[in-house]
Amino acid sequence: MSTLAPLRLLREPSNASEGNQSNATVGAGGGWCQGLDIPNELFLALGLVSLVENLLVVAAILKNRNLHSPTYYFICCLAVSDMLVSISNLAEMLFMLLLEHGVLVMRPTIVRHMDSVIDMLICSSVVSSLSFLGVIAVDRYITIFYALRYHSIMTLQRAVVTMASVWLASTVSSTVLITYYRSSTILLCLIGFFLFMLVLMLVLYIHMFALARHHLHSISSQQKPPTAHRGGSLKGAVTLTILLGVFFICWGPFFLHLILIVTCPTNPFCICFFSYFNLFLILIICNSVIDPLIYAFRSQELRRTLREVVTCSW
Repeated sequence: MSTLAPLRLLREPSNASEGNQSNATVGAGGGWCQGLDIPNELFLALGLVSLVENLLVVAAILKNRNLHSPTYYFICCLAVSDMLVSISNLAEMLFMLLLEHGVLVMRPTIVRHMDSVIDMLICSSVVSSLSFLGVIAVDRYITIFYALRYHSIMTLQRAVVTMASVWLASTVSSTVLITYYRSSTILLCLIGFFLFMLVLMLVLYIHMFALARHHLHSISSQQKPPTAHRGGSLKGAVTLTILLGVFFICWGPFFLHLILIVTCPTNPFCICFFSYFNLFLILIICNSVIDPLIYAFRSQELRRTLREVVTCSW
C-alpha cells in the first residue's frame, strides 16, 4: 500500500513502460535501483507526530494574544498546511486498511471520489506550504527594511486578504493538478512555481543577512552593544533561513523527481531515481515534523506558550 495519493499518481511517468523499467534495473545497477521498502508504520508514526506538533503550534498561537499578529498568523497557516499533509496521510492509511481488510466495502466510483478528495487536500497543502514560506519571508523582509512603516504596510486586513488568497489559489491549483496530473504543462507550472518561490526567498534572505552583517559591523566599529530590535531581526532571519533549508532538503528530491519525469521519462538512470519515490515521501512528511520544532525552539514567546498548552495551564 502506498501513501500520499496525489504524489503516488506522479510516482512514474505514464510513458515509462514495464520494459523500460526492466532495462533501467539492469542497466543502472540491478539491486541498487530496487528503491527502498519503507514500512507503512513509519508513515503512520510520522503523520501522528506531525499532526500533534502542528496542532500544538496552532493552539499556542490562538491562546496567546501576544502572538496575534500577521507574522504569527502566517506561521499558524503554515502549521495548518502541514497538518493537512498529516491528516490526509492518516486518512488515506485508514481508508486503505479498511478496504484491504474488508471492513469497509464501497463501490469503485465512491473510492475514486474519496481518493480525489485526499488528492486535493495534499496538493493544497503542498502549494500553500510553499506559498506561506514565501509570505513569511516577505513579512520578515518588511519588518527589517521598513520597520517604522511595518504596521501601516502589513495591516491585519491585508494579512487576512493574503491568507485567503493563498488558500483560494491553493485549492484551485490543486483541483487543476489532480484533473490534469499527466500533463507536462501542469508539471512544468508546479516546478516553475517551486523555483520562483525558492529564488524569491533566497534573494530576500541574502539581502537581509547583508544588512544584518553591515549593521553588526557598524556596531562593532563604534563599540556599542547591539540593539534588541536588530538582534531579533537577525534571529528571525536565521530562523527563516533554517526553514528554507529544511524545506529545500525535504521537498527538493520530489521536485527533482517531477523535473526528471518531464525531461527524461525513459532514461534508465531517471527511472532508477523514480524507484526511490517512497523516500521522497518520507522527506516530505519529515518537513511537517521539523517545522514546529524550529518554531518552538527559536521563538521564546511561542515556546513558553507551548509549555502552557502542554501542561494545560489555561
